[in-house]
Amino acid sequence: MNDPHAALFDGLFRQVLDGPAESAPEVRRAAARNLNVPADLQSLVDKIHKYAYTVTDEDVARAQAAYGDDRMFEIIVSAALGASRKRLMAGLAALEDA
Repeated sequence: MNDPHAALFDGLFRQVLDGPAESAPEVRRAAARNLNVPADLQSLVDKIHKYAYTVTDEDVARAQAAYGDDRMFEIIVSAALGASRKRLMAGLAALEDA
């Protein structure tokens, strides 16, 4: 199925993952894919990808102690954006198969 908003989403994805930021692009891309995430972020990023509703203040605070506010925000947004893309692709594939 053709996504009419694909170009906009791709531009957003590139800006968030590769644009200027406090956190390294490699960390943001890893969080978006949930692959090769630094060990101290893996639990939080995995929760964001699989069960975002279970993320607690304590989960964020543990990682925030090492990464600070700005980098933590960027990493969380990257993980959420990556998870949303996976869900979008699965939904479009399901529609195409229907």
